[in-house]
Amino acid sequence: MALWVVTLLVPGVGFVGGDTTLQKIGIVLVVAVIFGLVNAVIKPVVALLSIPLYILTLGLFHIVVNALMLWITAWITEHTTHWGLQIDHFWWTAIWAAVVLSIVGWVLSIPMRSAGSTLAR
Repeated sequence: MALWVVTLLVPGVGFVGGDTTLQKIGIVLVVAVIFGLVNAVIKPVVALLSIPLYILTLGLFHIVVNALMLWITAWITEHTTHWGLQIDHFWWTAIWAAVVLSIVGWVLSIPMRSAGSTLAR
């Protein structure tokens, strides 16, 4: 859901392919799965190797790492298929997409946290 919202809010980021609504929904779901796999496999390695940059930038390098994960996802979908996530430029487009993705993900997680605290009572 957050990736789809990012494509609506950030110019230069979008989904490519799919003629019907069902195909477009499928593309969004597949890209989300690929993004999840990239975050699960590649992000921990990149984060570990970039610990000095996290310390030097007081954690702001995390935005660059998230932008890199989006960029890798776009690269994978572009080079394995001719549909998926498309990002025009890394520095400004992917960086803004990473910022918006973090904010949207946080906003979408708020109802889940309040539902979890209600169940815990």
